[in-house]
Amino acid sequence: QVQLVESGGGSVQAGGSLRLSCVASGAIYCMGWFRQDPGKEREGVATISGYTGTTYADFVKGRFTISRDRDNVKNTLYLQMNSLEPEDTAMYYCAASRTYRRLCPSSSLDYDYWGQGTQVTVSS
Repeated sequence: QVQLVESGGGSVQAGGSLRLSCVASGAIYCMGWFRQDPGKEREGVATISGYTGTTYADFVKGRFTISRDRDNVKNTLYLQMNSLEPEDTAMYYCAASRTYRRLCPSSSLDYDYWGQGTQVTVSS
């Protein structure tokens, strides 16, 4: 069973930075960050494969960086968020999948395991 535990959310002013972390136990391949506002669909932010291939949504390119550390026991996923904007305000979720893909998908439907979410609030 895969378990994901997120941390690092909070409140920040526009232009500021936050770093999200997610510790995942169990064997997994693709990992990603998603976000969701109330009343909206969950959208992909960034993904990273087991071989560190990455994808980014257009709205975060150049501002956010996804990275991943692995050891024999766990994976730790990070999202460094710089130049934050009020539009980045959302609940952020860590997700994981055991399916191998050369580039990991950005649809939430392709991920089987989810963290509990961490709130990011950016004020203007």
